[in-house]
Amino acid sequence: MRDFRKYDIWKLSHELTLDIYTISNSFPNSEIYGITSQIRRASASIPTNISEGCGRDSDSEFNRFLTIAVGSANETEYLLILSHDLKYIDSSTFEIVSKQVNTLKKKIYTLKQKLK
Repeated sequence: MRDFRKYDIWKLSHELTLDIYTISNSFPNSEIYGITSQIRRASASIPTNISEGCGRDSDSEFNRFLTIAVGSANETEYLLILSHDLKYIDSSTFEIVSKQVNTLKKKIYTLKQKLK
């Protein structure tokens, strides 16, 4: 069994999730059950799926959970774009967090290639 805490992708995705929670604290109260909830769930799904995949018995199962994590990263990226376009996130913050998401997606993809 793999220890998910040793993976850089888990560490980066956990940091991203913490950042998303901090950023989304300033979203309008009217979004508490909308974008705020959805972006938090999407971002938390990334390290959650990495963690779950680490507990699986084979590389192919781990790879499947990494695929799900990439999907959640894509969802998070879109919700960041939407939040920026709605002026919930300033451009500077958007650029920083978008870069985090894209770096994470690249690293997950690289690991997926190694597991094949």
